[in-house]
Amino acid sequence: MFRGFFRTSLFVGVAIFGISACGVEPAVDGSSEVAAEPLVEVVATGANIAGANGMAFGPDGNLYVASVLGSNMSVLNPESGEVIKVYGPEDGVIGPDDVAFGPDGSWYWTSIMTGEVAGFNADGEKVVAAQLTAGVNPITFADDGRLFVSQCFFGTHLFEVDPKGLTAARTISDDLGPGCGLNGMDWGPDQRLYGPRWFHQQVVSFDVDANTMRVEAEGFNTPAAVKFDTNGVLHVLDTGAGVLFKVADGENVPVAELSPGLDNFTIDAKGRYFVSSFTDGFVKRVNLDGSMTELQPGGMSHAGGLVYHNGVIVAADLHAIRAYEPSGAVAYVQRNVLGTGVMGGALNVSTDGDNLVLVSWVDNDVRVWDPLNKQRLWQKAGLAAPVAAVRFGGDIVVAEHGRKSVVGYDANGDETTVYASGLGAPTGLVVDGDDLFVSDRATGQILQIAAAGVALAEPRVVIAGLTTPEGFVKRESAFAVVEADLGQVTIAGADDSKRVVANIPPGAQAASAQQPPSQIFNGITADEAGTLFVAGESNRVLYRVSGAF
Repeated sequence: MFRGFFRTSLFVGVAIFGISACGVEPAVDGSSEVAAEPLVEVVATGANIAGANGMAFGPDGNLYVASVLGSNMSVLNPESGEVIKVYGPEDGVIGPDDVAFGPDGSWYWTSIMTGEVAGFNADGEKVVAAQLTAGVNPITFADDGRLFVSQCFFGTHLFEVDPKGLTAARTISDDLGPGCGLNGMDWGPDQRLYGPRWFHQQVVSFDVDANTMRVEAEGFNTPAAVKFDTNGVLHVLDTGAGVLFKVADGENVPVAELSPGLDNFTIDAKGRYFVSSFTDGFVKRVNLDGSMTELQPGGMSHAGGLVYHNGVIVAADLHAIRAYEPSGAVAYVQRNVLGTGVMGGALNVSTDGDNLVLVSWVDNDVRVWDPLNKQRLWQKAGLAAPVAAVRFGGDIVVAEHGRKSVVGYDANGDETTVYASGLGAPTGLVVDGDDLFVSDRATGQILQIAAAGVALAEPRVVIAGLTTPEGFVKRESAFAVVEADLGQVTIAGADDSKRVVANIPPGAQAASAQQPPSQIFNGITADEAGTLFVAGESNRVLYRVSGAF
């Protein structure tokens, strides 16, 4: 519904879903010349859900779908896919990764970024069941109402949690790692807790009272979730293969083939499968005859950093990179499976000749990626929350939020130069010839940190008075900057002149202080003619802004 609306109903000068072109103001150079009004268009749309994660049926018969970075829970009609209700931060639902319903109608979720396990009891009151560490991921109830939670990606423990939050969480296992405890879990008909081991290609079960584990199924690529159907048959979602299996007589039998990057699934009383994708954001129903119905569309799910590269606009989409023609047509998509893919994740992207530089604070690394041959050419791991990276001279220069610094690394991955330190929140990086610039989201500044290829002794403020600047581009003496919290693109000049050229939905806030404040980088890029392309993080679209520079 939204996809077609954006393509047919956008017009300049009137705000639609927070999109508008802006009125005529003085030229950037301060002269009396009247600037032409820019044209703001949505040229590509993505998913309606910002990464579809865990899901479960409620007692109302509706499908509840969690979204970590959307920071909401969408309630879907399982027949039509219609969004009936959305629970968000205003309701107390923050960063949910998975969801489960108790036998009394209560429902709980895990907040992977913050470690909170919370829910609504049968009376509709919010309850914090446990405050654990980051990484809480799968959640499920036993038939008698006992609640279980595990960690994955940012932790490895398996816990029993008191739904009322009156007693401390009990550790069932602390040796399931490295990298992940269990992912999408289910309570088995044999009264054991089942879950997949993402990095071990197997499904295990636990006697939760004896704290003992046994292997139930093996031979998967990357098992992401398990569920039992009404006949007690174990099913396993393999995100690496993009296939849903059932385990019958010790064999893994495919029942549905989708695409890599799947997150979770559930099964209704009729035996139909409902599958979510963290990579593409879709929700699909696998019908009894094997056909598939798309309940929620897939596409760009986490619109992040952008770069104009070899005639296309490449968008970093957390678990994928998506390239678009200037018209908005899809040029190519390359996906990654978290923790196992060769490409790795991407929250920001820049150009390196024919290659791309991919950045992910989730992976805490930077990579040089060959998109043509799909090869990783270079990697620097173990960074401190990298937010942006560019090729500058012979080095890859990285804005590391965890160090509050901008640091250069050579071909061997060794640190060569600290271009700036003690910054509030180093966020975007731009190379202009032999000069290097960084945006500081905390201070509202753009700083020059290198000139003629050499680091400056002290950063030089070139633009001040911005609000949460993230992505930016430079053209001659002017900068086009995304002011994320304001939801606007501003042309700023060195003479302190500023002109808003596009209003877009504001970017989302970081879930906690453990993430960089940009969380999903609000990207912008420009083609040779100065046409701007801007990522709509909150509504997952690609904007084209013509006539701004």
